Amino acid sequence: MSNWFYLHFRAIVQALGRLASQPLGTLLSALVMGIALSLPAGGYLLLDNIASLARGVSGTPEISVFLETGAGEADAAAIEKRLRADPQLASFRFVPRDEALQQLERGGLGDVLGGLDANPLPDAFVVTLRTGDPAAFEALTGEMKTWPRVAHVQLDSGWVKRLHALLVLGRSAVLMLAGLLGFALVIVTFNTIRLQILTQRAEIEVSRLLGATDPFIRRPFYWFGGLQGVLGGLVALGAVWLGVAALAAPVAGLAETYGAVFSLAGPQWPESLAIVSFAAFLGWLGAEISVRRHLASA
Repeated sequence: MSNWFYLHFRAIVQALGRLASQPLGTLLSALVMGIALSLPAGGYLLLDNIASLARGVSGTPEISVFLETGAGEADAAAIEKRLRADPQLASFRFVPRDEALQQLERGGLGDVLGGLDANPLPDAFVVTLRTGDPAAFEALTGEMKTWPRVAHVQLDSGWVKRLHALLVLGRSAVLMLAGLLGFALVIVTFNTIRLQILTQRAEIEVSRLLGATDPFIRRPFYWFGGLQGVLGGLVALGAVWLGVAALAAPVAGLAETYGAVFSLAGPQWPESLAIVSFAAFLGWLGAEISVRRHLASA
């Protein structure tokens, strides 16, 4: 095991030496990878922020559960018990019929309601969910309709469905862009490693004459590609953070026009780790393909 660590440590040192020996080429490759990766990374981050902003502007989607007009306190208590036991719910509130009537009167319908002999409005519960998935809203609405003493369930999810569809479309487009750019970056690493192999052809031949195995020869190239990808991932993170800093003020101003308080959020550590890891994988993959293709003929 110690020999395995030593061999990889030696390969890392060799790869770092090769990167440092050509600083301009290393910088340009990192910039190419970073700028290309910043496009899908920034797009995905922007979609998440837009989703948060839209929820803040449009309000939290709600389900209104209207009880039968003849339902009493015991019936309302039974519904409340069901709601408290449901882990899908973020919150709920009870709206008594008298409070609902007062809200309508404050809304300018006092003259109309004054001619009625009795309050025609039922007691109701207003429910919010933890998730924004329209399927969850539909499933819970169907279940609530079967509860005893429930007369009607109203689902405020039209905008949720539209927003969800737009976000799914946007994320699919971002993933397609990431796939295309990722393929291009694999080609870039492929060519970089090919040039490395060609320039070190004599060194590789001498190493083989001295008894070096193919894994020993390949290992530094793998680390070269992976480390180059890491540098590209770090450049991508820097570009995304610069974009967040540049757009923070305009986005906050847009949210303020809708009466919302919103700040554009940058990538957190899981997203940052995913970007760098993906870049490292692309670098390693390009190196793997290039080494298997060209090392045999070196």
